[in-house]
Amino acid sequence: MASKDKKVVVLGAGYVSSPLVEYLARDPKVGITVASGLKEEGDAIAAKHDNCESVLLDIKERPDLLADLVKGADVVISVLPYSLHAEVAKHCIKHKTNMVTASYLNPELRELHSAAQEAGITVVNEVGLDPGIDHLLAMECFDEVHRGGGKVKNFVSFCGGLPAPEFSDNPLRYKFSWSPRGALLNTLSGAKYLKDGKVVDIPAGGSLLDATEEFGFLPGLALEGFPNRDSTIYKVLYGIPDAQTILRGTLRFKGYSDVIKGLLKLGLIDPEPCPHLHQGGPDVTWKEYICNQLGRTDANIFDDNLRSLVLEKVGNSPSRLAGIEALGLLKEDPLVKCDNPLDTISYFLSKKLSLEPGERDLIVLRHEIGILWPDGSEELRGINFVCYGESNGYSAMAKTVGYPCAIATKMVLDGEIQAKGMVLPFTREIYRPMLQRLADEGITATEKSIWL
Repeated sequence: MASKDKKVVVLGAGYVSSPLVEYLARDPKVGITVASGLKEEGDAIAAKHDNCESVLLDIKERPDLLADLVKGADVVISVLPYSLHAEVAKHCIKHKTNMVTASYLNPELRELHSAAQEAGITVVNEVGLDPGIDHLLAMECFDEVHRGGGKVKNFVSFCGGLPAPEFSDNPLRYKFSWSPRGALLNTLSGAKYLKDGKVVDIPAGGSLLDATEEFGFLPGLALEGFPNRDSTIYKVLYGIPDAQTILRGTLRFKGYSDVIKGLLKLGLIDPEPCPHLHQGGPDVTWKEYICNQLGRTDANIFDDNLRSLVLEKVGNSPSRLAGIEALGLLKEDPLVKCDNPLDTISYFLSKKLSLEPGERDLIVLRHEIGILWPDGSEELRGINFVCYGESNGYSAMAKTVGYPCAIATKMVLDGEIQAKGMVLPFTREIYRPMLQRLADEGITATEKSIWL
């Protein structure tokens, strides 16, 4: 690594890394090393900046090289899959190196809190978009309410990464910037939230999409959303003990949940191995596979009869049938077998529904906060955060994850974040400078209140 006052190692060279590195590289005193399993991607990022270099690193194959990089750094940023963060954190603890991630603070990292404190290091988590910018905007509002003697009675928050409306021209009204596997698997997850003082528990296994509701806060966009993860934990994390409703969820364009429900009912979002999809088996067309899912041993069936069977299977919903047909799942096109239905449909959708060069994405984040003030007045505050990607530049997702992550890293480097152990961006000392510096990059939210 080049000899610089401060040294940062970025693990991963995916879509988030370009704006992240670009922000950090503005300070010529910071030396940056991008370590990636894909050398070309790392080289492409490093080539744009004089104070940046790249190295080839597969952290599973070369823990020794990872240790060397960590040892020589002031901060390590992990933009690797979240399942690898704990492994990186253990190296950071051992070598007393600070760390930053944009991902949720998972249980494996939480267990390392005391060890990180003892090592005297700062490990900042949840400084991306969601989680990240959502926290900053929420905490700014909550602290203002509490300073004014008010109480937060309700908090409803929805966020989604979407294609710009002009590129939402497919049955899902959605495009994938990376593997669809995670997004599809999420629809099988359960969720938990607080509604009017009562805990609502949605079981795993496909019930999540039944809780989809439509939104009109941006009337020009047809939006819907469904709950995400466990929202009840935020009563304590956000310090809003008076809240009767706490719900966090995922936004999509209207129609997404309906078609995904159709895929679920056809058994296409199933991670279990399927003999018909074994990679060493005979070639299979989509029509043949769908017939098999319907319990038919052969695909010699009239199209109208196939449609009728699919219609029945997906709950007699014409819109679901239309979506499945428009995706091409009833055609005699060969499918690429990936051993199980989930990976097979994920591969198919990643090719069919990806953002093409020149297409833009869109981020929409909405907070709705119900406030009771000391004089008895009630306020419903809406915070909207909308960000478009650039046609041939950074995507909205890359900017809104990469910049907050870089800003938090710079704050650690400059000694602005002093807390040790696992740190979240919930304190005024962290969220205020972060919001100000995001505003300097043109990343801002708008607010509108209704008085009840």
